[in-house]
Amino acid sequence: MIRFLLVVVSLLGFLVFSIPLAAGEFLVAKFNPKRQQEHSLRIVQAMFRLIFRLTGSTLTVKGQENVPEGAVLYVGNHRSYFDIIVGYTVVPHLAGFVAKKEMTRYPVLSDWMRLVNCLFLNREDIKEGLKTILEGIEKVKQGISLWIFPEGTRNENLDPLELLPFKEGSLKIAEKSGCPVVPVAFTGTAEIFENHIPFMRPSHVTIEFGEPIYLKQLPAEFRKRSGAYTRDRIIEMLQKEQRARKLSSLPQSQSQCVVCKR
Repeated sequence: MIRFLLVVVSLLGFLVFSIPLAAGEFLVAKFNPKRQQEHSLRIVQAMFRLIFRLTGSTLTVKGQENVPEGAVLYVGNHRSYFDIIVGYTVVPHLAGFVAKKEMTRYPVLSDWMRLVNCLFLNREDIKEGLKTILEGIEKVKQGISLWIFPEGTRNENLDPLELLPFKEGSLKIAEKSGCPVVPVAFTGTAEIFENHIPFMRPSHVTIEFGEPIYLKQLPAEFRKRSGAYTRDRIIEMLQKEQRARKLSSLPQSQSQCVVCKR
């Protein structure tokens, strides 16, 4: 419970005391958008690293060399809010998340999300959803990568290999912009919080970036079901990580903490 309280106090403290800072970032955006985006991302990354450290967890990053230059669409499995925290912590360049529109209800938090290029998707309104896709395509053209979780919600299945079906329309941003899709596999994030709410417990988290997928280069039968194809690649990475964990005899306390060294 102490870890949970530390995380909550830190997050609320940041949201309250960063109000003037966020206002300043919006002002900078009017004159130098790129500088503002880079600066805002560094601020959010620093906050997320702090939150991750407070949980006592460790992190291993695999396959980062697979991420090509330029904007990409990161596509991951989704089991925890810590997927977002870990994802933002390790990205080397500008990147935003596609989040549900309901997140706009939260002042300051939604402001920071906008500052780091997040998009808000209305899943109930087709026209609004199309508008978000067009905004995403424009972001990619500007060199800004995007994260998306095609399961549509957090997967609460007991078996982490049992992913929810991927919504096929979720990859439209990559399909229309031509940017590569980078499959991302998260392991161990739900063990921090969601598996035993309201307690937070240390976990060893692994994030693996798979080889990029160029949708236009896929055979026709896979191109028609690119969501399912990407889902299969992520499951393969999760299976590999699961086997590696079973074979490893190293205790979690000896695992390398990448975040703490950044």
